[in-house]
Formats: sequence, structure tokens, C-alpha cells
Amino acid sequence: MSRIPKTESAPRAIVYPDRDGRPMSDNTLQYQWIVTIEGNLELLVADRPDVFVAGDLLWYPVEGRVDVRTAPDAMVAIGRPKGYRGSYQQWQEGGVAPQVVFEVLSPGNRAGEMRRKLEFYEAHGVQEYYVYDPYKDALKGYRRVGAKLVAIPETNGWISPLLQIQFDRSTHPMTIRYPDGQAFLTFQELGQDRDRMAHERDAAVRDRDRFAAKLRELGIDPDAVQ
Repeated sequence: MSRIPKTESAPRAIVYPDRDGRPMSDNTLQYQWIVTIEGNLELLVADRPDVFVAGDLLWYPVEGRVDVRTAPDAMVAIGRPKGYRGSYQQWQEGGVAPQVVFEVLSPGNRAGEMRRKLEFYEAHGVQEYYVYDPYKDALKGYRRVGAKLVAIPETNGWISPLLQIQFDRSTHPMTIRYPDGQAFLTFQELGQDRDRMAHERDAAVRDRDRFAAKLRELGIDPDAVQ
């Protein structure tokens, strides 16, 4: 009696979910800060094709371990190209861990949860970690020293070694500043700034047109005036 040879089935592909079922934020204040930080970080590195910025994106540091994951409120991966990702799978990113991460607290965050996040970031290669509580206007920062993420003793005036942004605690609420000293703006403030610039541009055009008309009245060709 002949036996039918057994065929080995192909190994099942591991699925790394894009969502963990948890909301990005619990309230509007937390959401505003998350969007402000992530959006301004995008603007900060807009001319750097080798810097990837994301908000609330699941990060899987270990291949094959679907359970080892977290989704920072904002993260920066220097040395990785911009572009769409369903999740940040570190082994697909040349082994590069996000170097800078941000968390914005809500009233529902617990000390144990934040301790586990710190341990996760410490274990998986984060270089700078910032935690902001918008309700208490309190900022904690950590930087890597060897294998540890060590608390920054004073965050007021602290300049991120990797991003060169500054944390200004002299204002209420805290202000994060670009390397040139300009403040991070909310999207509403960015819109107002855009409207102001458009108004100034329109005013400059009107002044130029009035000046050209006056020159013509004097018999001078404005195009000939340098």
C-alpha cells in the first residue's frame, strides 16, 4: 500500500496590526498638543528627506514579536526616509529605532503605565524622551547615557541635542522653540500667520502699484526704475 507523501504547509505570515484599538487622545487639550508637536516637527525637518516623523504610529522593535509594540504620540527617526507606513517595523528600517519620542499626558495616564513606557524606550534604543503634562504645564525629559535613559535635571531652556529645539518653561503654557527661536504654533496660529503674511503681501503689491502710477504721472517709466 503506497503512502501519500505529506506536504509541508507554508509558514503563516505574521500580521503586524496598524492599530492597537486605543484612541490617539482622550480630550481636546491633549490632542491639540500632540498635533502641534508632531506638525511642527514635520515642518522642522521638511527639507530633510532622511528624517521620518510620525504621530500615534505603532512601532514594532522586534521581528516576530507582535506583542512588543507601542505608539508614541510623536516620534522622529533620523536616517529613515519620509513616506507612508502602516506601522514602524524596525527590522524593515535598517534596525534604526526612533531616536526622539514625545508623550503628552491625559488625566487618565497612570504612573505604572508611564514607567513601562520609559522602560520600553530605554530598552529599544530611544536617545531622547520627553513627557509633557498640559494640565500641570509640567515637562520631564530623559536622555540616553549608556544603556539608560537618565532624567534631565532642568528642562527650562533645555536644547534637544538631536533636534536643536528648545523648551522654554518661562511661559505658560510651555513654549517649544525652533532653532532660530521661533515658537511652535498650533494649526490655528499657523493659519492666522498665513493670513497675516497674505495681507502684508497684498499691501506691498498695492504700495508698488501706487508708486508705479505716481511715476507715470511724472512721465517716468516705472519699468525703467531699478
